[in-house]
Amino acid sequence: MKVTACCPGHISGYFKRVSAHEPRACGSIGAGIVINPGVAVTVMPSRSTSVNIFQRTIGGRIRLIADRSPPLESALDKVGIDAKIVTECRLPVGSGFGLSAAALLASLTALNRLYDLCLSPHDIARIAHETEVQHRTGLGDVAACQGGGRVVRNGGGIDAQIQRRYDMSDEISAISFGPIHTPSVLGSACQMERVARAFPQKDPATVTEFFAHSRRFAYTSGLVTPEVERVLHACEAEGIDAAMTMLGNGVFAYGAKAHAVLRPFGTVFRCGLATTGARITGVDA
Repeated sequence: MKVTACCPGHISGYFKRVSAHEPRACGSIGAGIVINPGVAVTVMPSRSTSVNIFQRTIGGRIRLIADRSPPLESALDKVGIDAKIVTECRLPVGSGFGLSAAALLASLTALNRLYDLCLSPHDIARIAHETEVQHRTGLGDVAACQGGGRVVRNGGGIDAQIQRRYDMSDEISAISFGPIHTPSVLGSACQMERVARAFPQKDPATVTEFFAHSRRFAYTSGLVTPEVERVLHACEAEGIDAAMTMLGNGVFAYGAKAHAVLRPFGTVFRCGLATTGARITGVDA
């Protein structure tokens, strides 16, 4: 038997760590965009766990980028099963697109069907979120990816209030100059203090406000790189809403003109606002 599932990714515009005694309540507050494409997953029964992570280029080529995933392996240990997991993504891994969270949610959703684990969507989100926090691969991506939309997370963990707005019908363009090592940033007390001080005092009511808050946060937190700064200046000159991907060395921008402005700086990835979270896409008996 084989089960396939998919889950959107998440671009965070700004965030602040939230600490708590229970892992499920740890995480972050902040705002971001839940995006497609995210991660597609195929799971099959196996006597031992194996994970292969593939990336599909814009030209359609598929390449193996990793043959293990400590977060996924940890999640399988939590539910007490073994399986063969194959994941495929179109966006760069480790570059601020929330793909670790997406892979966890999609994999657990598929495994739940494969093994009849009787896990609720909340159970799946809890396991995925606790795994992300444990491995320092994300703080708020799982909470955001439980559904779609432009999100504002007002509390840590998956049970906090999340505002979801579906007000971005135009294309979202993104460019990446490579990964930022998320665990090293999240594990730095000094960097987290700067992030906390840069956090906006007001929730964004509009798309333009969201990008303005996110751009200001990127500069004030000290996370902006020279490559990102050049792209942000180009977008600002053309009146395009843009900000830095958190946490990734890249930029995401909104609207019909964004793709053309980003193109001189490298490969541009086309995204759209997701409307749902993880879901089963196929069951092959």
